[in-house]
Amino acid sequence: MSSSPSSNAAGHSPAHNQALTQVAASERVFATHDHASLWFSLGVGLLVMQVGAYLVPALGLREALWTIVLGSIVGAGLLAWVAKIGCDTGLGSAALMHHVYGSHFAKLPIALNLVQLMGWGTFELVVMRDATLAISGQSGLGWMLGATALWGAVVALMISGSMIQLVRKLIARIALPLVVLSLLWLSWHFAERASAIGWDSLWQRRGEGGMSWLSAMDLVIAMPISWLPLVADYARHGKSGGSALRGTWLGFAVANCWCYGLGVLVALTLPSQDLLTALLLAQGGLIALTLILIDEVDNAYGDTYSGSLALHSLLPAWSVRRWGLLLIALCTALALVLPMHSIEPFLLTLSSIFVPMFGVILGRLAFQSAADRAQAAAHWMAGARPLHPVSIGLWLAGIACYHAIAHWLPQTGAALPTLALCFVLAWTTRATTSIAGSTPAERHSA
Repeated sequence: MSSSPSSNAAGHSPAHNQALTQVAASERVFATHDHASLWFSLGVGLLVMQVGAYLVPALGLREALWTIVLGSIVGAGLLAWVAKIGCDTGLGSAALMHHVYGSHFAKLPIALNLVQLMGWGTFELVVMRDATLAISGQSGLGWMLGATALWGAVVALMISGSMIQLVRKLIARIALPLVVLSLLWLSWHFAERASAIGWDSLWQRRGEGGMSWLSAMDLVIAMPISWLPLVADYARHGKSGGSALRGTWLGFAVANCWCYGLGVLVALTLPSQDLLTALLLAQGGLIALTLILIDEVDNAYGDTYSGSLALHSLLPAWSVRRWGLLLIALCTALALVLPMHSIEPFLLTLSSIFVPMFGVILGRLAFQSAADRAQAAAHWMAGARPLHPVSIGLWLAGIACYHAIAHWLPQTGAALPTLALCFVLAWTTRATTSIAGSTPAERHSA
């Protein structure tokens, strides 16, 4: 497992707390292609295709595709923006939350992030288990237990190694080419099925209603939004903020568009209650699904690695690796007992928490030069403050705003209005809060 340098950071951050210290220059090795490879791979998944299938028949094909493209560009852009901030500051997600919300209050958003990471990690194990059983044609309690334990053990083995080497060698050189080939094969097959039905007929098909395109946009944006609390944990290992921005944006936007679009195409051409069954019915679907299943492992790894950093930031006495092994063991146990197949409410609930949270973080840290961000991070490391009341209030108000819009104006979508509101308010109050919340020496200097 890669580690940050041991430096005596703020009083709240012991010297051995890797999650709250800046990454050493020697560990800033990710270039544009590394970021793009990582986030394309993390953006591909059976869950993404499943959510894409939810968009139809409520929306027609034309409306669904426009929603996917626009939502992917916006959502991946937000992800890339946070990646740039993480790279410029050298801080991971937990440290950014400390920086913006204060060292005491930050434990709450970190804990909420940990809950979502456990949820996603469990989701991924369930998806991999179900896909394994579908591919093998087996069923029964024994096979379910064995498949779940197998994938839990694979992720545990990965978490025991180096994150940097995993990204640069296993994902970029092996997993990425295989998953691209599988997506190309499935896209070609379902495009042929669409051609047999008639592209004109599919293109002109109108949606049945029940979901506006803005509501659908919320669902598309929910997937990249769910990665916002993780992206800085990887981007802080980048060589430059610009490369982190470009690579993350390009990689995730392409993957999100492709998988959502493929999910829509599958739903239109081969309707099925089970996406796995539909994929297996495709010519060569068994091989393609197997390759996607292999790629799914890095999603579970990403959740576990960031979850272990979050736990380490709260309780640094245990190493990141040790927390990671405990976390994957817990997710494996949860995958055996929890019903994990109704994911739309889960995604939207996560959005209601993390959209306003990162709207405030972006509003506080956006539009600064890399040098200014690095200097601000150094000041925070030198003496963090326990609470930032204005930032906290804006985040909580943003959560209330999200749910109010979703309740009273459901057809407008809640994610983008809430994000814009939190960003603007955080931006306009930034100068006042930075002085009011500064240390006595900083206040005197200001």
